[in-house]
Amino acid sequence: MRLSEWMAAAPHKDSAAPRVLAVTEPMVAMLGGGLDPVCWVVWGDDPRARYTVFVATDAGLVQVNVRVSVPGEGPRAGGKLIRWSRVQLGDLAVEMQAGHRILSVPLEGQILRGTDETADLVAAFVLDALAAVDGRPRATATAGPGGGEGHEAVVPLGPSDAPAPPPRRKAVPLLEAPREPAS
Repeated sequence: MRLSEWMAAAPHKDSAAPRVLAVTEPMVAMLGGGLDPVCWVVWGDDPRARYTVFVATDAGLVQVNVRVSVPGEGPRAGGKLIRWSRVQLGDLAVEMQAGHRILSVPLEGQILRGTDETADLVAAFVLDALAAVDGRPRATATAGPGGGEGHEAVVPLGPSDAPAPPPRRKAVPLLEAPREPAS
């Protein structure tokens, strides 16, 4: 998902207020994430107070920690670009049962979690980051405006003169489980 899509679906309206985005978006861009990048947002326990934005770039992982309201100061964002050789990325763990998927992976001290369709999105983001760590060509499939099937967009993230890798499906094939017929 793009940063704008994450902000449109924020769990609390103050998390994506214009004054918060005024410090978040420039920080992401300054660290090499660009404008409205494909990213992952870890909302955490209290998104009204703080959350973390991760963006995979060619140079490394952009991590922006957002504090929604600092008393007496307003919103604050602090970030860093972590070189891929120094990124702390744990093992991608998946559990499947009766066609449902549960996924978790530690990334820079945060746990990225997901079930079913969200698990597919987490896996796509993490597999893209793993490709960057290994120096392989990367492509991120995201749902476009409106989401859902038929709205996929493939955003090549490698050098512009390199041939584009084949598009990835929204769902990660390794995580697709056979559906049992309805009785």
